[in-house]
Amino acid sequence: MDEGWYRLGMVVAFTLGLWEGVIAIVYRAFTDKEAGVMTAVNHLPSPWCYAAGAVVAVVAVVVVGALDRGRKRLLERRNAPSGV
Repeated sequence: MDEGWYRLGMVVAFTLGLWEGVIAIVYRAFTDKEAGVMTAVNHLPSPWCYAAGAVVAVVAVVVVGALDRGRKRLLERRNAPSGV
C-alpha cells in the first residue's frame, strides 16, 4: 500500500472521529440543534449519545495509531537493505 493511502485513511478516520465524536457531543450538550446526518450519534437517547460519541472518538484514535504504525513499518521495509 502506498503511503498516500495511509495518510488518506488517517485523515478520514480523524475527521470522522472528530465530527461524530467530539463535535457531536458539543452539539448535543451546548446547542439546541436537531440531530442530522452529520451527527448520527445524536439520534440516540440522552445518556447513550455521549457514550457513543466517546467510543467513536476512541476508535478513531486507535485506527489512526494503527495506520501510523503500518506506515512506519512500510517505510522501514522500503529503507531496509536488500539481501542478507
